[in-house]
Amino acid sequence: MSRFWSPFVKNLVPYVPGEQPKLDNLVKLNTNENPYGPSPQVLEAIRGGVDASLRLYPAPNADSLKSAIADYHSVTPQQVFVGNGSDEVLAHIFHALFQHDRPVLFPDISYSFYPVYCGLYGIEARTLPLAADFSIRPEDYQQPNGGIIFPNPNAPTGVLLGLDKIEVILQANPDSVVVVDEAYIDFGGETAISLVDRYANLLVTQTLSKSRSLAGLRVGFAVGHPDLIEALERIKNSFNSYPLDRLAILGSVAAFEDDEYFRATCQAVIRSREHLATALQLLGFEVLPSAANFIFARHATCDAAGLAQGLREQRVIVRHFNAPRIDQFLRITIGTEEQNQALLEALKQLL
Repeated sequence: MSRFWSPFVKNLVPYVPGEQPKLDNLVKLNTNENPYGPSPQVLEAIRGGVDASLRLYPAPNADSLKSAIADYHSVTPQQVFVGNGSDEVLAHIFHALFQHDRPVLFPDISYSFYPVYCGLYGIEARTLPLAADFSIRPEDYQQPNGGIIFPNPNAPTGVLLGLDKIEVILQANPDSVVVVDEAYIDFGGETAISLVDRYANLLVTQTLSKSRSLAGLRVGFAVGHPDLIEALERIKNSFNSYPLDRLAILGSVAAFEDDEYFRATCQAVIRSREHLATALQLLGFEVLPSAANFIFARHATCDAAGLAQGLREQRVIVRHFNAPRIDQFLRITIGTEEQNQALLEALKQLL
């Protein structure tokens, strides 16, 4: 049936998400889902919205959610854009802000959706190598470009870039949009949203999938100068005028209202991450410093692909990337204490 495709479709290389296995009783540590459920207030809000109002369209602009995000981050609702997960928000960013006949810059080891969006929208991509310690070098981003994007903490490495270094990139690129993709920022970093009032070229994206345990709702947002937000709104309203459903809006607002639960679960993940990192080091792993809800680690003597397969045979699933520079690393999601212990016991048997 490919004879009916538009010409560019055959050249697209789609993003491949982490495996969602259908087997029961797996220790699933491969997709960076939060080991703790969403706030009870979120569940209560969603249950309260399951009524006859579902026959009505949701609020097209999700104003209540924009206000909740704006209040939480001390910005205005005009500085907030929302969408179906941060992936949709990123797609609109590439479409609205990166099509300038100049290359978009991002790290060579980074979120693998970026090159997919470049292919989708006909944007030239230029990848810049991470340093030997897998950190981003701000000086590399001082070259002509049509935009800059990077995760912070980076994915899949988990390495954090400080706000001072982000400012170096912003100051060197006053005529380009700099997007800081903060899917994991709540697990150990400081958000760059604090900088948006000082830099009109800064756009920060976040998701409720990770730190707020709402991957099943698909909610993401961006914060930046109103001019940048207007560009995203124009794309959204030319594509999907009702991006968020009623239940997603209700649940997301409740997630921002229950700050105590949010902070408690983030701290629980951070404590588990530090314990797991120490235990892996004792087993002979090099563990990169992580500010995310996962660990990126390689063993001194054992092949990563072999370890991933061996773990799978013991019903423990982790992520292995068969890619240059990182093919000996495993990305391991932080699970519950029981899941982390099951991982360690399986590794001890393999090693």
